[in-house]
Amino acid sequence: MGQKSVQGEGTRDRVPHARDLGWDDSLYGERGGVAAKGRRARIGRQARSDEKDAEAGDAATAEGSGDDPGSGHRSGGPRRGKRGKRRVLRWVASVLSLLILGTAGAGYLYYEHLNSKLKKDDLTLGDKMREHQANAAGQTPLNILLIGSDARDSKKNQELGGAKDTFGGTPLADVQMLLHLSADRSNISVISMPRDTVVKMPECKDPDTGKTFAATGWTLTNESLGRGGPGCTVATWYELTGITIDHFMMIDFAGVVSMADAIGGVPVCVEKNVYSRNRQGQGSGLKLEAGTHPVKGEQALQWLRTRYGFDDGTDLARTRAQHMYMNSMVRELRRNTKLTDPAKLRNLAEAAIGALTVDKGIGSVKELYDLGEELKSVPTGRITMTTMPNFYSQRPGFSGKVEPQPGDAEQLFRMVREDIPLDGKAPKSKKKPATPPPASKDPAAAPGEIAVMVQNGTSADGRFAEKGRATAVAGTLADKGFTRAQADAATNPQAKTVIRYSNAELEGDAQAIAKSLGIPLTSVKKSTDVTGITLIVGADWRQGDTYPKTAPKDDNKTPTSAKPLNGENDKACMPVQDGFTW
Repeated sequence: MGQKSVQGEGTRDRVPHARDLGWDDSLYGERGGVAAKGRRARIGRQARSDEKDAEAGDAATAEGSGDDPGSGHRSGGPRRGKRGKRRVLRWVASVLSLLILGTAGAGYLYYEHLNSKLKKDDLTLGDKMREHQANAAGQTPLNILLIGSDARDSKKNQELGGAKDTFGGTPLADVQMLLHLSADRSNISVISMPRDTVVKMPECKDPDTGKTFAATGWTLTNESLGRGGPGCTVATWYELTGITIDHFMMIDFAGVVSMADAIGGVPVCVEKNVYSRNRQGQGSGLKLEAGTHPVKGEQALQWLRTRYGFDDGTDLARTRAQHMYMNSMVRELRRNTKLTDPAKLRNLAEAAIGALTVDKGIGSVKELYDLGEELKSVPTGRITMTTMPNFYSQRPGFSGKVEPQPGDAEQLFRMVREDIPLDGKAPKSKKKPATPPPASKDPAAAPGEIAVMVQNGTSADGRFAEKGRATAVAGTLADKGFTRAQADAATNPQAKTVIRYSNAELEGDAQAIAKSLGIPLTSVKKSTDVTGITLIVGADWRQGDTYPKTAPKDDNKTPTSAKPLNGENDKACMPVQDGFTW
C-alpha cells in the first residue's frame, strides 16, 4: 500500500468510505427535528422505538469536518455527518460493553442464546507476540484492544446512518483504544490512538481467505481493519508499541443508542456557556450553560460528537471531552441504582453482545463477563485515560494527520509494557539505578587508525531525515583525528544515537569515538548486525557537532503530552472555543 493510496481524497478512491477527522456540520439545522417528527407521525406508534434510534442517527449528522487550517480535518461532503456520529457511538460502545458487563452482574449473562450472538475472530494476523513476563507474585497483566468498526454489513447498522454507496464497503478501524489491566489488578490504563495516525503496518495473513497483505509504507492506522480483519489491527498495534495484546473486542454501532439511554444522565462540565453551531450551520447543536449538567439521549450524543465549540475546535479536543464523559459514566455506573430492572438489563446485555466481535480466546459470554468482573474490581481513582502523544505529520499527502510524538509516545508505550501505572502510584522500585558500563580494558588505537562507518538515522521520529547528517558527523570525527570515518549512504532510523561494534577487540575503539563526541557509554554496544564499528546518528541528534545533553527525567512518569485524566476527577471541565459561547 503506497503513500499515494492514502493521501487526501485519494483514500476514497480505493476505500469507498475512508474517514476524515471530522464530519459534516452543514447538513442539518433547526429543521432536522421537524423532519424527524414527520417521519415519526407516518410510521405510527408500533415503530416509535425503532424510529427513536433512527431519529438519533439523523440528528447526529450535524457535526462537520470543516476545513479550518491546522485542525487535522479534511473538508466534508454532504454525507459525512452520520459517519462521524457513528465513530463516537462505537467509541462509547467499546467501553460501555465492558463496563456494563462488569457492573450489572446478573444471571441473565449466562443464557445460552447470548453465546450464539458472540462473534469471534483470530487474535492476530501478524507474527506471534511475545509472552507476558510475570511479576514477583507470578501475576501477569491483561491488555485488551478495543476497536470501533464502521462496517455497514447489516440492516441495523445501515439504519443507524450511512450513505448507501458505503454499504458492504471495506470497514475501517476508526476507534482504537488499548485497555491495560495491571498484573496485580490494582489499576487500569487506557491509551487512545487517533484514527488518522500515520503508521507502517506489518504483513497480515487472512486464514479464512488465504490472502496475504504485504507490509506497507506509511499509511493510516484505521485501514488495518480492511487487511483481513481485527487481527491485523492487533498486529499493527504490536508492531508500533511492542505491547503484548491478550484480547480484542470489536464493536459495530448496532444497539449503541439503547445502551447509552439505559445509563441515565451522565454529568459533564463546560467552563462557559457553549453553543456548538456557527453561521455556516456547522456544529453538533449542543447548548449548555456554564457549569456541570447531566446529559443523556440526544444531548449526550451531541456532547460526544462536539468539535466546534470545545477548546481549539479539533478532533483531539473532542477526544478529551469523550474521556471526561467516559470517566463520569464509570462513576455513575459504580454508584447508580437505576440499573436494577432485570428486563432492562437483559435487553442491555443482548444489545452489547450482539454488537461485539471478540478474539477466539474468549470462548463464551461467561468468560466475557469474568473479564468485566476483573475490570470492575479496580477503583475509579486508579483508572487513567490518555491519548497517544502525537504531532501533525509533515509528510506529503498526510496534511492534518498525526504521528506518534518521538520520546513521549515511546515513554507511554514502555510504561504499559513494563506494567507501570500511569497514575503515578507505582510502588517504589528497590532496583539500584543503572550504572554506565566500565571503560574497556582493551586500549583504544590511535584515532587515525580507527575505522568507523557513519549512518543517518534521524528519520526515526517520523520527520524526514536531516540531509547530510552522516557526512557532517563523519567530518566532525575527522576534525578530531578520526580520519578513517566515512559516511554511509544507507539510512538506518534510530530514535537515539548508538555506536555498535562487531567484536570485543573493537570495544575500546568504539568507546573512544563515543567520548570524543560526548555520546554516553551506555549507547555503545556489541552487535552482530554490524561489521567493524558503525555510528548511527539518531533522531535525538539532528543538529550540532557535539551530542546534546538532556536533562535527567523521571522515566516512570506519564508524559504531560498524553493528557492523562484520572477516573475520579469530577472537576474536569471542557474549555469553550472562542465564537461558540452565548
